[in-house]
Amino acid sequence: MQPLGGGWDELLAPLFADERYLKIRNFLKCEYAHHTVYPDMFDLYNCFRLTPLNQIKCVILGQDPYHEPGQAHGLCFSVQAGIPLPPSLQNIFKEIKHDLNINQPNCGDLTKWAKQGVLLLNTTLSVRAHQANSHANCGWAWFTDNVIQLINANTTHTVFILWGGNARSKVPLIDTKKHLILQSAHPSPLSAYRGFFGCHHFSQTNKYLTANGKQPINWDLN
Repeated sequence: MQPLGGGWDELLAPLFADERYLKIRNFLKCEYAHHTVYPDMFDLYNCFRLTPLNQIKCVILGQDPYHEPGQAHGLCFSVQAGIPLPPSLQNIFKEIKHDLNINQPNCGDLTKWAKQGVLLLNTTLSVRAHQANSHANCGWAWFTDNVIQLINANTTHTVFILWGGNARSKVPLIDTKKHLILQSAHPSPLSAYRGFFGCHHFSQTNKYLTANGKQPINWDLN
């Protein structure tokens, strides 16, 4: 694996050396060899490469990558340039419009957020094509739970944005005396009207960051 940079290699070294991670790696070798898997294996850890540890301001926690061609590229909720916006991402942009009066962009690539300190982390980092949650039980939950705990321990005044039951189950891993947790329903069309719309998480994030001496996030992708 290529170095991640940004302080991640040292922090994650014990996880990458753990037998449980080696089982994930062996599973992935087989999956990539015999099936179509997303994202591309070289994009699996893009969220770390794009957001150095000491620059983290916010963590948005997704579930697993998009499972259709050309979508996933290692950042939760993000799709590559030229790909139509998935429904959940459309709803995220609708909430940003409602919250901050920022118009929906034409492109769903969230790299600009990542480079500002928004770690776009899925709880499961890979998926077999056309089969949502197909890698959910291969060990990724152990890995990403540990990542959340390491971020909790090694950063201060980080905003953790948790949408949906899967993400909200991670609340016990986060010290609310050091960080801010924002929770709501998932932006999926099945649940967005049950508390995601109107959550104001984007403005709340910036209010908290500013109050704690950090630069706010520019959520505008236009």
